[in-house]
Amino acid sequence: MTASDYLYRASSDVPYFSSDADTYLARTPLRELTKTRKLRVLSEEDFTFWQTYGYIVVKQAIPADSAQKLLDFAWDFQGLDPERPETWYEEREYRSDLDRELHIYGFVEAYQHQLIWDSRQAQRVYDAFVDLWDCEELWVTLDRLNLNPPNVRTRDRALIPTTERGFDIKLHWDIDSTLGVLPQRVQGIIALNDTKPDHGGFQCNPELFRRFDRWKVDQPADRDPIRPTFDSDELPVVRPDLEAGDLLLWNGALAHGVAPNVSGSGVRAVQYLSMMPALESHEELRRSRVASWRDLTTPEWNKTLLGDAGRHESLRYGRAELSDLGAKLLGLKSWSGRPFDEQAADSAGA
Repeated sequence: MTASDYLYRASSDVPYFSSDADTYLARTPLRELTKTRKLRVLSEEDFTFWQTYGYIVVKQAIPADSAQKLLDFAWDFQGLDPERPETWYEEREYRSDLDRELHIYGFVEAYQHQLIWDSRQAQRVYDAFVDLWDCEELWVTLDRLNLNPPNVRTRDRALIPTTERGFDIKLHWDIDSTLGVLPQRVQGIIALNDTKPDHGGFQCNPELFRRFDRWKVDQPADRDPIRPTFDSDELPVVRPDLEAGDLLLWNGALAHGVAPNVSGSGVRAVQYLSMMPALESHEELRRSRVASWRDLTTPEWNKTLLGDAGRHESLRYGRAELSDLGAKLLGLKSWSGRPFDEQAADSAGA
C-alpha cells in the first residue's frame, strides 16, 4: 500500500475519509445528507436547491470592494493594463504545453497574497461550506485567481488541441462518474466582477445532476468517465448570474465548465476557493500546506499549479497574516485546540 492509498479520517464527528484532501468517501453522499447543525448562511430552500441541482450561489460572500481589490491585484500581478487590451495578448515563452493552456484559460499564478487569504478566512465564506459539509473542522484549498479576457489571438481556445474523450473545458466532471461509489467534493469560486452573458464563465448541467442515476442506466458501458454526452434540449446547460463578491458552490458530481469569453473587451474574473474536511492526521500534507503559506512556495496538491514563470510571488510580497479561523483552515492550528506535536506524540505511543 502506498501513501496515496491510505485513507485518513477527517477531524470531524461526521465520518469523512480521504487520502489527499481533494475527494472524500462518506457514509452518506452530500446530496442526501441530513443536516445535524443549524444552517448559518443558506436557507432551507437554498439547501434543498443545492442537493437537488448540485450548485448554489451565496450572495455577497465577500464585500464588492474586496472583490475589486482582488481584481486590481490580478491585473497588477500579471503586468496587464485593464485599459490597454494590447497588453493582454503579448507573445511569451511557455515552460510547457500546460503552461500555455493555463495562460489561455486565464489562470493567475498567485496563491498566498494577503487579499487571497482575506477571502479564505472570511466568516461568511467559511459558514457556507459548514452548511454544505455539516461539519466545522475544515481546511481551505490553496488555489489561485482567474482573469480571462476575450479568447482571441494568443488566448484563443482553438490553440489547444481537442480530444474526443477526457477533459473538456466546456463541460466535464472533476471526478470519475463511472465509479460505483462517487467521491464527495465541494468546489467554489468567488466572482471578482459582475458576469455578463458574453463574458463566458461558469456553466453547468443541473438537470443532468438531478437525473444522474436514471441517466447513467442508459449510457454505454465504456462511456467517458469525465465528459458527459447528452441532449442539450432535454438536459440544458445553464450559466448562473454572479455579481462581484458572490460565492458559487458546486458538487463535484455536477457536470460543469467554463464558457469562452466572446465579448469585445470584457473580462471574466474569479477566485477559486473551496473547503473540505480537515485531514489533521495527514501530517505530511499538513506540513506541506503550512510551508507553502510560510515560505510562499507554490502549493503541491495539484499538478496544474505551476507558479509564475517571470517573477514568483515569493519575491513580490511577504507572508499573509492569518486570523484564528485562517490558521485552522490552513492547518497551522488544530481544530481540537491541542498543539500538533502533542497529538503526534499520542499517536506514536498508541
